[in-house]
Amino acid sequence: MEFFEKNMKHNLPFDSNVHEYEEWYDEYPSVFKSEVEALRQMLPEGEALTGIEVGLGTGRFSEALGIKEGIEPSPNMRRLAVKRGIEVIDGTAEQMPYADLRFDFVVMAFCISYFEDLHIAFREASRVLKQNGTFVIGFIDRNSPIGEYYEKHKPESTFYKLANFYTVDKVVFELTKAGFRHFKFCQTLFKPLEEITSFEPAKPGYGQGSFVVIQARKKGAE
Repeated sequence: MEFFEKNMKHNLPFDSNVHEYEEWYDEYPSVFKSEVEALRQMLPEGEALTGIEVGLGTGRFSEALGIKEGIEPSPNMRRLAVKRGIEVIDGTAEQMPYADLRFDFVVMAFCISYFEDLHIAFREASRVLKQNGTFVIGFIDRNSPIGEYYEKHKPESTFYKLANFYTVDKVVFELTKAGFRHFKFCQTLFKPLEEITSFEPAKPGYGQGSFVVIQARKKGAE
């Protein structure tokens, strides 16, 4: 689980509810570990690879995955991320403050639910990725049990009332339109949140787990 901003241009409830955001992870440690390991499984392998997390929040995922830098528009979240040793720039997915062809990989964990336009964000990810670069996206599948629960209870949630939950097919469609291909999938969180009390290893594919990770390659990769 992760919270972000709609279109990444407004702080909305995130900047003023950082404590609640942080408490969620303390309440669901096995969920967080399961999500982290699913994301790790999709990261590219190799020495001296450079990568960023976009919408890194308070830096929990970046810290766990060994990602050293990224962007986050919420000032209060950035402060915590810096304390976790992450180099954080104020920026948005739709207009990343980086040069073209700079990174080996880009990670977006949960933040896509708060974009107004997936295509613009995905196109920016392609721009900053090197040729053969890897794009890793983790999100709650709208068609999953947790996704359906979140969608139903959006009006009651501090963080999810403005979220857009996407199906896997929709995300793949937008990735393809932005020039990505060579898709790989894995999934975790196979039970309701309250019942996840131990680590759930990721399985290939999607359609069973509520948290889906997609690995995509920049167009032109062989």
